[in-house]
Amino acid sequence: MTSPIENLVHYARQHAPFYAALYRDLPASGWQLQDLPLIDPADYWQQSVPLSSWPVLTGAIVDGHVFKTGGSTGDGKLSVYTRAEWHNFVSAFGRALSTRLHPGDRVANLFFAGDLYTSFLFIHSALAQSPVPVCEFPFTGAMDLAALAQAIATHQINVLACVPAQLMRFASHLAATKQMLPSVTTVLYGGESLFAEQISVLKQTFPNAIFASVGCASVDAGLVGASTPDCALGEHRVFDGDTLVEIVDDTSGQPIDAIGQNGILVVTNLQRRLMPLIRYPTGDLAAWCEPAGSPQRKFALRGRASQGHRVRVGTLSLFPSEIGTIVQQQFGPIPWQMAVGLADGMDQLTLRIACSEDADAAATDRLRATLLTRYPQIAACIQLGQLRLNVDCCPVGSLSLHPRSGKLLRVVDQRDYAAQPEQPA
Repeated sequence: MTSPIENLVHYARQHAPFYAALYRDLPASGWQLQDLPLIDPADYWQQSVPLSSWPVLTGAIVDGHVFKTGGSTGDGKLSVYTRAEWHNFVSAFGRALSTRLHPGDRVANLFFAGDLYTSFLFIHSALAQSPVPVCEFPFTGAMDLAALAQAIATHQINVLACVPAQLMRFASHLAATKQMLPSVTTVLYGGESLFAEQISVLKQTFPNAIFASVGCASVDAGLVGASTPDCALGEHRVFDGDTLVEIVDDTSGQPIDAIGQNGILVVTNLQRRLMPLIRYPTGDLAAWCEPAGSPQRKFALRGRASQGHRVRVGTLSLFPSEIGTIVQQQFGPIPWQMAVGLADGMDQLTLRIACSEDADAAATDRLRATLLTRYPQIAACIQLGQLRLNVDCCPVGSLSLHPRSGKLLRVVDQRDYAAQPEQPA
């Protein structure tokens, strides 16, 4: 009997030109998972517009859902699910999510909807599949903050589900209006990590809340990790049977089995056949928390990979390759990198450009203005007090390099991902 991964690979190479080319030298049988080449995301998405000619797809799109995976320049990548695949996705996630819920919980869904984005619809669908009976209040992230505070009190809502950036904005509003919401007992965050510095601020307005991940998933990779009560902040468990999760060395590409060693998080989705994802790098760094062979093996997220295809900052999904094109248009082919950090609990994005200290200051101003024009969502987050954007000229010697390979790091994640116990009430 063939294994699920063998069936998936056979189907993908038979029906998708992308995989037929990728696996042209792969024998029909006798291979192991690590023998399959890692997907290069740039190649994977290269011909994805229009969808009708995308060589990754194994057939025509006749039912299901099309979502945007991110990007703000009008050409965000699209992810496709059949109706059955979407149902399987939200059902598995809903079962895992139910471990964080109690019968009768009243859940405010504060994720975002519209423009083909999926987070609100995904959480809405997952809650509907939860075996634990709960009542959802589908507000969306566009809810007026004053009205939201009133609604939480009026309807005795005790669970908030939202992205950290929106949560911080809501907490700032509550603090400014001298309000607290002691009735909130659980805060489930998703889309980005939540850090200890932010939780210390949030505790001032949600004093009785436990803070925990809603789970780890993405619209492109699908299921990644389940958040269960035995997971510390940043930790998740593999969806055995639905997903194969690997952690691979970012230099050699070899799988890592040791506990505590950071590597690139790689996902193979066993549920999806219309748009197969086989050994797909998510762009995250992670480390195993349990020995190989452990059921639903636990792993911890450790930040963004230095060469990640996509970078998540607050509510934004940004593609370094797109930003690199803009940098080159302004400065020419010079070294640069993107630093992601926190300042006073607020997300901070800094573009570090290797240019002389006496370079025309107007050049960095022009680059910043161009970014705000090309990425209106960045401008919106700055306006809402959710993000700081800096463009700095610096000596080339001050740019961060990989400690082993010496290569320039495209992304430097300066946030502290050290796993911590859940923040109890």
